[in-house]
Amino acid sequence: MHVLVTGGCGYIGSALLPLLQDDPDVEGVTVLDSLANGSPRNLLEAELGDGLAFRRGDVREYGDVESAMRGADTVVHLAAITGASSTHDRREETFAVNRDGTTNVLTAAAKLDVENVVFASSCNNYGRTTETNIDEETAMDPLNPYAETKVESERELAERAETSGFDATALRMATNFGYAPGVRFNLVVNLFVFRALTDRPLTVYGDGTNWRPFIHVRDAARAFKHAAVSPGDWPRQVYNVGSNEGNYRISEIAEVVSEEVGDVDITYLEDEHPGPSYHVNFDRVAETGFETEWTLRDGVRDLAATLTERQR
Repeated sequence: MHVLVTGGCGYIGSALLPLLQDDPDVEGVTVLDSLANGSPRNLLEAELGDGLAFRRGDVREYGDVESAMRGADTVVHLAAITGASSTHDRREETFAVNRDGTTNVLTAAAKLDVENVVFASSCNNYGRTTETNIDEETAMDPLNPYAETKVESERELAERAETSGFDATALRMATNFGYAPGVRFNLVVNLFVFRALTDRPLTVYGDGTNWRPFIHVRDAARAFKHAAVSPGDWPRQVYNVGSNEGNYRISEIAEVVSEEVGDVDITYLEDEHPGPSYHVNFDRVAETGFETEWTLRDGVRDLAATLTERQR
C-alpha cells in the first residue's frame, strides 16, 4: 500500500514515518506538511529517498491535499494546530487548520477512492469530569477550540465514511510524552523534564489532583501504524488510545519527574485553573491487539538521558 501522512514532520509523525517505511506491506509513504510547526530535521529517523516523498503544502488548501493524496491507499491525518490551551487565542486559525483542513482531507479521500483514513483525535475531547472510567461512549465536553475541532472532525469522519465507503478510525490519543525527533516541550511531562534538567521548579496549576492519561509518543506512533496497515484489526470507528495504568494526577507526574531526573522543587499555584481533568478507560483498544510498551518512568528517564547526552 501507499500511505499519505499529513503533518508528518510533527511530533508523532517523526516517530511514525520510520515504522511505516519498515513495514513490509508499505511500498511508499508521502508526507504532506506546511513546515509551519514541523521541520525537515524531524525526519532524521526516516530515510528520504527510500520510498519516502515529501510535499510541502497546507491542508487548508484543497489543491495541496488532493495532489499529495493521488496514488494513496491509506491516509493518516495528523496535521493540526496543537497545544490545546493555547488555541483559545488562535480560535479562527485552529478551526481553519483542524476542522476545515480535515474537511479537505475527507473530500479528497472520497474523490480519490482512498480505502482507509486514520484520524488523530484526542482524549482532550472529554473535558473536565469527575468520572474515573471514561470510555468511548462517554459524552464529550470540549473546553477549548482544539477539542472542539476534534469533536466536529470526528462527526464529519463518521458521516463521510458512511457515504463514501472508506474505512475510518479516530484515535483519541492520551497526552503524548517522551523523545522523538519532533519532540514538543509544551506537553506537561516533557516540560517538567526540561525544567528539572535546568534546575527550575516544576509548576503545577491548581492542587495537582486533576487526572490525565499519558502515552509515550513511540507507542502512539505504533498505534497509528497498526490502524493504517491493518484496518481489519480496528473495526470500531473510535478508540481511546493509551493504557489504564497510564492515568496519572498531575501532582504524581511532578513527583515522578523529581524522583527520576533530580530533586527539584514543586510549586503549586492554587489560584491558577488546572485545565481539563479526565481519567480514561482503554479497554476497547486492547481488543485490537495493541498495547503500550513504554512506562512513564522509562520515558522520563529516556528523555532526560537523550537531552543530557552529547549527540555526535
